[in-house]
Amino acid sequence: MIRMDSVTKRYPDGTVAVDHLSLEIPDRAITVLVGPSGCGKTTTLRMINRMVEPTEGTILLDGEDLGRQPVTTLRRSMGYVIQNAGLFQHRTILDNIATVPRMIGWGKQKSRERAAELMERVGLDASLGKRYPYQLSGGQQQRVGVARALAADPPVLLMDEPFSAVDPVVRKGLQDELLRIQDELGKTIVFVTHDIDEAIKLGTMVAVMRTGGRLAQFAPPAELLSDPADEFVEDFLGADRGIRRLSFFPSAGLELTRAPVVRADAAGPPPAAAGAPYLLVTDADDRPLGWARPEDLTAGSVDAARLLSHGRPFVPGTDSLRAALDCAVLSPAGWAVAVDDGGRVTGVVSQQTIAEAIRAAHDRTAAQQTPGAGSADVTKVAP
Repeated sequence: MIRMDSVTKRYPDGTVAVDHLSLEIPDRAITVLVGPSGCGKTTTLRMINRMVEPTEGTILLDGEDLGRQPVTTLRRSMGYVIQNAGLFQHRTILDNIATVPRMIGWGKQKSRERAAELMERVGLDASLGKRYPYQLSGGQQQRVGVARALAADPPVLLMDEPFSAVDPVVRKGLQDELLRIQDELGKTIVFVTHDIDEAIKLGTMVAVMRTGGRLAQFAPPAELLSDPADEFVEDFLGADRGIRRLSFFPSAGLELTRAPVVRADAAGPPPAAAGAPYLLVTDADDRPLGWARPEDLTAGSVDAARLLSHGRPFVPGTDSLRAALDCAVLSPAGWAVAVDDGGRVTGVVSQQTIAEAIRAAHDRTAAQQTPGAGSADVTKVAP
């Protein structure tokens, strides 16, 4: 565990970047520092590996004062990932990843074998090992940065806005990759971001910091969304925090129906779908093709050009209520399409049914939070 006791960073001109910060960062979890520009989150991160020296207070790792450890030894014992990866442009990808192992005395062959292993772990093709950073995309370079930080198997990984310079699609992929790697390796990760959505997605614990380097709230994401400590935290979370909170409620148990589902090669709409304004058309393997008005269907054939998009389906039990609601809202029929892991339709669910499930989830949470009822069992699921 990393423990910060009344840590302050004050510069010679009187500027206070971090002000009496006390924080307990749990082991084998992702702790996210989030807040507006100038709130001291990056300074806080850099005080952990002493790239910035605290003015006051102590930082302990497993009970040992980091201020008493040799700086070089300390920094080599912690992985560090920054924005734009910070790779050595004159070294190959393999040699970039092998940097720290070589510095701590590993042989060249062993270091490169470790680098090759980590390339596979972070999702990089082995053929990229002999290339140079400028020959890789931004997302690939960030993966190299993560691999380099993991090369010497450090227990602590510090990440300073590592994904902020890439486009949203690549960023989501990197976030998912980090969660997968963390599930496998169980590192103690301190992650800095200014993006509250990224903080909620990645964080086991989230520390919201306010301008002036003071801690506003430290809580699990679900608690942060349901019970912000004050107006500053509430404003920082944004007006749609209720929608974000749905990411913590699973979609398992939603009442699905196949009544408005019809195969493209069927003789006609099923009797149970009588009166339905839209029908979901599937192919012979039960994969969704799109929505159609009953009058637009011809028995035994479908004009694909006239189908309305079925939107992005969700997987019950794997995806969250937020994902199910998003599917329903984006659907021209107002119904979300549910599929199994193979992409085959298992049924559809209406916005009304999803709304009822949301109300029931809120009622269960409220009952569990009642004194004497125990804490709420709210688990992060796929958004």
